[in-house]
Order: sequence, then C-alpha cells, then structure tokens
Amino acid sequence: MKVTRLFTSFFESEKAGGLVLVFCTILSLFLANSQLSESYLHWWHTPMGGKPVEYWINDGLMAIFFLLIGLELEREVYIGELSKIKDAALPLAGALGGMLVPALLFAFFNHDTPTHKGYGIPMATDIAFAIGILSLLGKRVPVALKVFLTALAVIDDLGAILMIAIFYTDSLQLVNLGISLGVFGVLLILNRLKVNNLLWYLIGGVIMWYFMLHSGVHATITGVLLAFAIPFENGSPRTISYQLQHWLHHPVAFVIIPIFALCNTAVVIEGNLIDTFQHPYSIGILVGLIVGKPLGIFAFSWLTVRFKLTQLPEGFTWQRLLGLGMLGGIGFTMSIFITLLAFDDTTVINNSKFVIVIASTVSGLLGYLWLQKTLPPPAATPNE
Repeated sequence: MKVTRLFTSFFESEKAGGLVLVFCTILSLFLANSQLSESYLHWWHTPMGGKPVEYWINDGLMAIFFLLIGLELEREVYIGELSKIKDAALPLAGALGGMLVPALLFAFFNHDTPTHKGYGIPMATDIAFAIGILSLLGKRVPVALKVFLTALAVIDDLGAILMIAIFYTDSLQLVNLGISLGVFGVLLILNRLKVNNLLWYLIGGVIMWYFMLHSGVHATITGVLLAFAIPFENGSPRTISYQLQHWLHHPVAFVIIPIFALCNTAVVIEGNLIDTFQHPYSIGILVGLIVGKPLGIFAFSWLTVRFKLTQLPEGFTWQRLLGLGMLGGIGFTMSIFITLLAFDDTTVINNSKFVIVIASTVSGLLGYLWLQKTLPPPAATPNE
C-alpha cells in the first residue's frame, strides 16, 4: 500500500503528540491536586485582554487545531481514503456507528435530566491519543489499520464540528454571523480566481474568527471553513494547502493540544470517587466511550461489509477492527471540549472531565491489549 509523505509525517507527529498528551494530562492532574493547586488553577483564570487565559485557549488556539483538522479532512476528501466511495464506506460507516451508538447510550441514561445536552461527549475520538496508543505496537500494525483509524477519527471530528455548530449554539447574532460568512464567501472567490498568496487567507481567517466569536456560533468552526477556502489544487507539496498543513503539524501536536490538555485537565479530585461515577452523566460517558464506541464502530462496519458496500482491506480482520473500535473510545480532547459547551455547572464539568480521562484510559488500555493479542508477531509481519 502506498503511503504519502504527508500521511507519514502526520502519523509520526500524532504518534509523538499522543505520548506528550499523556504526560501533560498526568502532570496537570498531579499539580491540580498538589500543594501548588491554588496557584496552578488560578493561572488558567488569570485575565488577559478582559478574558481568562482558558478562554483564549479554548476559543482561540483551538481554532488553529480545527484548521489543521479541516485541512486533513479536505485532503482525505479530494485524494485520500475518502475520495472513493468504496474506500470511504468502511471508515464512514464505522464513524457513523461510533457517533450514534454512544450518543444514544448517553441519552438513555440522561433522559429528562439537566445533563441531557451531554450526548455529544462520548461521540468523539481523540486522534492524537488513539494513534499514539496504536503506535506503541510498532511495525506489527498494518498500514491499512493506521489509515482506517486516521480516517475514522477525521470523520468523527467532522461530526463533532457539525454537532457543535448545530446543537451547541444557544443564540445567534445574525449580523456578526453574516459578516463572518461573507468573508468566507470572499475567500472562496479568491480560491476560484486562483489567488495563491496564503497571507490573504490568513488575514480573512482572523476576521472570520472575530465575527464568528461574537455571533453565538463557536469560533473554532472558523478553522474548518478557512481550511476549505484555501486552494487545494492537486494537493502537491507546492500548494499552499499542503505547506500550511505540513507546517501546522508540530505546533498543534506539541504546543496547542498539550496546552489545551494542561488547562482542561486541571481537575481537583474531591469527595468520594465512587459517588462521582454514579451520576447519570458519568455513567453515560463511561458506557458511551468504553462500550458504545467499539460496539457502534464494529456493528456499522460489519453491516457495510455484510451488504457488500465495501470489503475489509488487506491486513484487516474483524478482531483487529474491534481493537480499533476500542481505541475509538479515547475521547479526551474533543470530549472535554464538548463538555465545556454542554454544561454550565462547574462541578458537573470537573466530574465529567475526570470521568472522560478515566474512560479514555480504560479504552486505550483495552484497545492496546486486544490488538497486542490479535496482531501478528513482528517477525511474521510482511513488508508494507
């Protein structure tokens, strides 16, 4: 199987980024529950430009993260695994099942409760963590499994983006939204006119972000819109889309996501932990990520193959796909991000973050151990 240089670069950066993410999460939880807790927590609430530091991280830096996600999605749609319907059918079906089943399970446990809006929390897959865990298995992992997990997580992110835009927008400022979309329209015209100066798109992106921020729609959506406005052309290394995506890999993997993790896993663990896991929203998150994700990914993928819409790629088995489904239960970054949008109560948010970390850890361990058992030993792995 031919693997492009950009995909290889992406996989390697996400692999290392996932390990950095694990370290930052452990460090943040430790500091939040140490003697430095008060000053550490206070830092994230320090005013900067009239808003706390965490606001600029979640609404500003994360827009750059979503820009990278959009560029990756664009590449997959035009020339990658999602460019052909038959190739895209398996990860598309898996991602759909991996979103619907966890959401339904969460809704089942939280129906008619104040936390019912959290159904989006277990729908997400953290691509950095998932690929980071998969990379620990080394050369035993067939390329087809890496590509499937990457495509699955990218589609998952698209689903999360659409859900944020549609279901987690409480009120709209139509004038600001109109200006933001108007700027987007201008950037699309520049695209059609084959304007290839990246500076114009970045300036337009900042203007889009500002007005989207004041529109009621979450500002991070700007990142995805900007990605699709930037000219893709043939996707070669000379295009500005390729160059920007390549340049963003390391800053996102090693700066933006670790900062997000440090900020949003600064959770003080208080009271009885058993009580924390007994809330309906906690049960919904745990069951959604640990059970719902692999169940949905496996079942929808199986149905797609059963009805001959696609077939398992070389190197795939149903056992290995189930292992990938378990890794899909690593929600982390996107799950925490949606938690911040879904809930207002500080206690509920902190408990949810802690449960997400636990559920993601369990999913990662289960996926790793399952794949460790089902993948061939290194010596038996054919050259890819």
